[in-house]
This record gives sequence, C-alpha cells and structure tokens, in this order.
Amino acid sequence: MKISTEINSAACKIGEERAVEYIAKAGFHAWDFSLTPMCSYNWSTQSVRETSHPLAGKNYLAFARRLKQIGLDNGIVCNQSHAPFPVSCKDIRSHLKRSIECTAEAGGEICIIHPDNNKNADENAELYHELLPFAIEHNVKIATENMWNWDHTNDMATFAACATPESFCKHIDVVNSDYLVACVDIGHAEMKGLNTTASEMIYTLGSKVQALHIHDNDKWHDSHQIPFSMDIDFVPIVKALRDIDYKGYFTLEACSYLNKYSEEDIFTGIKHLADSANKLAKMFEEC
Repeated sequence: MKISTEINSAACKIGEERAVEYIAKAGFHAWDFSLTPMCSYNWSTQSVRETSHPLAGKNYLAFARRLKQIGLDNGIVCNQSHAPFPVSCKDIRSHLKRSIECTAEAGGEICIIHPDNNKNADENAELYHELLPFAIEHNVKIATENMWNWDHTNDMATFAACATPESFCKHIDVVNSDYLVACVDIGHAEMKGLNTTASEMIYTLGSKVQALHIHDNDKWHDSHQIPFSMDIDFVPIVKALRDIDYKGYFTLEACSYLNKYSEEDIFTGIKHLADSANKLAKMFEEC
C-alpha cells in the first residue's frame, strides 16, 4: 500500500516546491495536488477573489510541470488533486477545467471535485456530465466526495450530498461513467449527526472507492487531524478497504495538523504524518 498526503498545509509555510520535496524525504510515495490556491473563496460574502498564485496565472501548466518534475527528481508522483470549492459558486466552477488540466499535467490520475452540498444526485450529475468529456480527454478521473452541512441548533453535522452511502452511490450511478468514482473522506463519514461510518460507506460503495481523504477527529467535528490522535477507530476502516480490495493510495488530508509547526521544524511534522500513514499501510497489509 502506497501513501500520499496533501501539500497545501505545508505549502502555506514553505511553498509548493519545498513541500513536494519534504513530502518525498519524509517517506511518502506520492503527493496530492492542492489546487484551491488558484482562487480565494470568501465564505462570508460567498464570493471569489482572484489571487497572484501561479495556479491563477497564465503559466499555470508550467507550474504544474515544475512540481511534477520536483516529485520525480525525489522519487515520488502526484496521485490525485483537489479542485477549488464550493462548486455552488459560479466563479469556482469556472476553475474546474483548469483543475483537471493541472492534474493531468502533474501526472495525477484523479481530481476530487466536490458535489454541491445542497443538490441531489440528478442535479449534481449536470456538473459532472459537463466536465466528464474534458476529463476523459485529459485521461483524468473525477472523484466526488461525501460532504456535510452543519446544524447550528443541535450543534452537529447534518445531511449534504453524498453524506450517506445511499446518496453517495446514487451520485455515481446516475452519471454512469468509469470516469466518475468515489473519494471517501474518512473524517466526514465519522461525524456526529450523519448516522453512518466510514466502514459502512466503504462496504456499500465497493469498487467505486478509488481515492481517500484520511484524517482523524473527535467523531463530532471536522478536525482534519493526524490519524491515531483523536477518536476514530481505524481498524474496521482498514479492514473494509482490504475486504473491497482497495487499490488506490492511502492519502492523508490532515490539513490542520501542521498548523502548530513553524517553517523551521515543519519537516518534523511531515515526518509524523508519514509515520501515521505507514502505520495504516502496515495495518492494511497485515489484515
């Protein structure tokens, strides 16, 4: 089992180039291309502000190629990417084809594109049908992901697109394309209020599961912490992945974990992430 992690949390402190290099040196086999910096979404105003990031400029594909080469020079590949969100914002949607292009240029096989939280499977299918010809042209699969909304009255997560195994399956089945697959977000599936578990999600989806976002939480909030630091029991999750013969990467999305590390000691944090991912991989191999 090969391991990967998102690069954005490290890149915020040391830039994408060094992030890819450090991730390789820490022992990961791959990197997850965080494409959210190509535009900045303001959740308060629900609007997009353009950025000066290379992903937002005219040479965005050259930047993707540069990161790919740094990875290859250090013995790792890009396995997947994450497009900007929320897709309910029209200006965000205008960046999705660029996200697919960047994924292909970096060598990634899958681009995670969130569904619209508040639309049903048939409504979200319109977005995926619009993008799939472009994705197929670039030989990149799109992965949809299990989402959540927040019930402020009861202080817990509540239903959103793909939040249940049934909703998740319907989102994929209604599109009916080998190029639309499932990215199971382990932390999202374990949040209080959604009445499911990550293992239930995995068993129900079966071979549709071709990507993961792995992180830990208190089984209540979306904490995005390093595995084995909080309350999620990874034993049944890893067993479920083994039972469905999962063939993808173990990709961490513990994007809050590196917040406590300074630029000077961030490699230590990345190494801890790699150690946790390797522990999961060993569990998988020993099932």
